[in-house]
Amino acid sequence: MPGHRISRIWQYNPILDAPMKYRRACRYEPFIPDPLTGLSFSLDSEVAGVVSEAEGAIRRLNDVAQPALAPLARLLLRTESIASSKVEGLQLGLRELARAETRIESGGKPSPTAVEVLGNIDAMELAIQHAASVERFTMDDMIAIHRRLMEKAPNAKIAGTIRTEQNWIGGNNYNPCAADFVPPPPELVDTLLSDLCIAINEAVLPPLVQAALVHAQFETIHPFHDGNGRTGRALIQVVLRRRQIAPSYVPPISVMLANTRDRYIDGLTRFREDGIQGVSDWVEHFAGATAGAARLATAYLRAVQLLTAHWRAQLAASTQAPRTDATAWAIIETLPAHPMITAAVAVAATGRSKPSIYQGLKELEAAGVLIPLSTSPRNQSWEAVGLFDLLAGLEAGELPGDIDDGVKHLR
Repeated sequence: MPGHRISRIWQYNPILDAPMKYRRACRYEPFIPDPLTGLSFSLDSEVAGVVSEAEGAIRRLNDVAQPALAPLARLLLRTESIASSKVEGLQLGLRELARAETRIESGGKPSPTAVEVLGNIDAMELAIQHAASVERFTMDDMIAIHRRLMEKAPNAKIAGTIRTEQNWIGGNNYNPCAADFVPPPPELVDTLLSDLCIAINEAVLPPLVQAALVHAQFETIHPFHDGNGRTGRALIQVVLRRRQIAPSYVPPISVMLANTRDRYIDGLTRFREDGIQGVSDWVEHFAGATAGAARLATAYLRAVQLLTAHWRAQLAASTQAPRTDATAWAIIETLPAHPMITAAVAVAATGRSKPSIYQGLKELEAAGVLIPLSTSPRNQSWEAVGLFDLLAGLEAGELPGDIDDGVKHLR
């Protein structure tokens, strides 16, 4: 990204609780990117082809959207949020997250990692449901996403607060003089974020190019003390939803970025270090990751639909097969969104009465669709057979195998 560095002096601090070498004055060089609005560059034919392919893959993913498949949209959003957290070292899979949610529902206390990942899911939901639908995206919307992300984190006091101090990446904890990267000084952050919001609201560039530039520029500005990566990846989905390229299903781009984390970080570094060429290289890398994510999501949507059809067949063939209007059938449709389910969740998801829910859960357990996770009737939960095993591949960024063979294995 075109920009420039300025030279500054980190002041001597004789009372700092640190080794003497970190108390001394030293020189550091914050990077100030040029504004995104008005940025002039062109993509060569090869990069433009990758961008076109990625946008086509996102549109094909969203072409299959219909109200009956809404649980699959929730599944993809949660997968994206979990992977975005994984980029930051917060390791928690879909199964572990579901257990944490069940623990919360029964009055238990989840792990700090689970709390942060759940906060990221809330922030992603806010990003695509509210911020992506407002007429003009503003700094307040950006701050709201960060607040939702961080409000239950260990350092919740910084939630929704733009930094007023210099921050840096790498180096040591005492000064920025040996840092790998020093973002813009705090007095320039508001101006740069205002420009970023203008860029988000524009519709001049191809949607995927716009999303790539917005994300990388946000990471360059690094406007918060923590949570920048997760907030920045939520902004990708804001752009894609606002541009109507992903109106229903979010491509789990963070799955691909998490699995090639070093290349991802290198791409962001080149974006700010190598001028226009770095911008082009970053767009190419981002588009390739997005195309892979959209193809991955499309394959898993089909795989989950086939697994859901298998559950219906199991229920129909069971000795306690219910009537066609019974609650058990409605519960099946919600399982992709709630692969670990409780009676309370099933009531909320289906709108059916509690007695009919318990009857439906009993029928699904008898049919082998659900397995109980405890023998105690108190705070009982069930797991949808086969779904977590299938989704492990999605989390790993691997295309599913022959789902028909997998379904046969479940019989």
